[in-house]
Amino acid sequence: MPFPNAHPALAAALSERGFETPTAVQAAVAGEEAAGRDLVVSAQTGSGKTVAFGLSFAPQVLGDEEQAGFAEAPRALVIAPTRELALQVSRELAWLYAKAGARIATCVGGMNPSQERRVLKSGAHIVVGTPGRLRDHLERGALDLSGLQAVVLDEADEMLDMGFREELEEILDASPDERRTLLFSATMPRPIENMARRYQRDALRIATREDARGHNDIAYQAVTVSPSEVENAVVNLLRFHEAETAILFCATRDNVRHLHATLQERGFGVVALSGEHSQQERNQALQALRDKRARVCVATDVAARGIDLPSLSLVVHVEIPRDAETLQHRSGRTGRAGRKGTAVIVVPFPRRKRVESMLRKARIEAEWISAPDREAILARDHDRLLERLLEPIETGKADKALAKRVMDELSLEDIALRLVKAHRATMPAPEELLVNTPEAHRAAQKERHRPGFEDTIWFRMDVGRRQNADARWILPLLCRRGHITRNEVGAIRIGPQETHFQIPRAIADKFAEAAERTAQSGEDGSDIAIVRSEEPPRDAAKRHRKGGAGHGGASGKPRVSPRHGGGKGAGRPPFKGKGKPSKGKPGKRPD
Repeated sequence: MPFPNAHPALAAALSERGFETPTAVQAAVAGEEAAGRDLVVSAQTGSGKTVAFGLSFAPQVLGDEEQAGFAEAPRALVIAPTRELALQVSRELAWLYAKAGARIATCVGGMNPSQERRVLKSGAHIVVGTPGRLRDHLERGALDLSGLQAVVLDEADEMLDMGFREELEEILDASPDERRTLLFSATMPRPIENMARRYQRDALRIATREDARGHNDIAYQAVTVSPSEVENAVVNLLRFHEAETAILFCATRDNVRHLHATLQERGFGVVALSGEHSQQERNQALQALRDKRARVCVATDVAARGIDLPSLSLVVHVEIPRDAETLQHRSGRTGRAGRKGTAVIVVPFPRRKRVESMLRKARIEAEWISAPDREAILARDHDRLLERLLEPIETGKADKALAKRVMDELSLEDIALRLVKAHRATMPAPEELLVNTPEAHRAAQKERHRPGFEDTIWFRMDVGRRQNADARWILPLLCRRGHITRNEVGAIRIGPQETHFQIPRAIADKFAEAAERTAQSGEDGSDIAIVRSEEPPRDAAKRHRKGGAGHGGASGKPRVSPRHGGGKGAGRPPFKGKGKPSKGKPGKRPD
């Protein structure tokens, strides 16, 4: 018997579903050591944790009875961060407890609250819901927690990140003290630790995610690209894989909106999911993916929580995840239930070391590759077309008659060419990418330099971000002090205490003389020191971090102006006029 400790009705349901052996988290949570105890479980997405906690609280829901009977009040409560995840959990528990006769009530936003209250009143053994809707039912008296024996917080870290701490605490405070509390979280930050100490007693800690080295059914790839080529690389990745369903992760809703519009314009069937979309829009997007009207979803991390698409085989991290846990959680949308999946991280050249460190921390071995080019995509297209043409098909009389007429009108070569052209017309065109080497990236950057700035001199001024300097104020000041035009100022680098900028070597002496003449002239900004810099801004920043000397005179002390020196008034914003920095409004980096 694959699940020896399971209730007979649950074991039968698992057997019917084809569960032969428990996953690591299912075996640990349903083991003798965990029986009846509070649990803190760290398990990765797709590890079967819904079935795990369903097995774990079965004694509290069913007791020794074969059938659940009538429940005057819920015996188990599962709280999930999003509507989609709550619905997914509810579906899993429904088939798991079907033979035991247990009733499942689902309480989530976007559903009819009156209908939910009727289901709660008619007797539900297990309630699954989102924090906000559950608290609403609790405050209205529709949710009775007096008989509760087990509470599950699924993806607790996400619920805290989404700001549901107050709702969770109200629900937990209203439940009986003797209940079991099962806390499932992909990560264990300090707020989770604090919640465990407050609401759990002698909790058993179970960590199964460390044993898996990522997901065994996911192939990880890291694609290095020029920073300017990220979107083109994403287009080519989608075309190369031609996944039945793919999800692209961005960091913000603005970036989701932009990438969604870009892919739509290129001809992809694409939907978007982010915090700005209503529940109805989310439902429509997910239905489009299930109906195959769309094959690509662009989403933020939180918006993608709880999405369960069986056909999802490709995950693309368009923007690098913030940490190793986020990388695994995003990637875990694919490679579920024994199916194979691919997770691709798009890595701009300057971010490679960070990604390498993240992969080491996650104990993931990724294949470092270049983005697929046009030739590779066309070769895959040829193979896919041949595969499709050689598949057996069913035809009727009308189809055969039409095929015969086409053969009478055209040669076999013409028919094949038209078929290939029609197939290609349905697919977005691949993008031409830059040669994928850091040297090529540096060469491309050099080509983009403005004419006349091939040879420049770095200058320095003694105001920076801490004095609220920004490029909109610095540029007019340089023109006024140095008697030059805006087009004669190169790159501007604003540091914490000083700003570096480039002047073409041909006019550097003229600029330096004018800046010295206009010093202390009484005009705005005339008391700010402007001098040649002995080193570029990156080296200057390193010296500051190491506590080295400044870049002033022979004494090694930095030059400071009266207004921004170490005396009275130090740290104030340089100016308060219109369009200039003001206190509390930090400057904006021009790069």
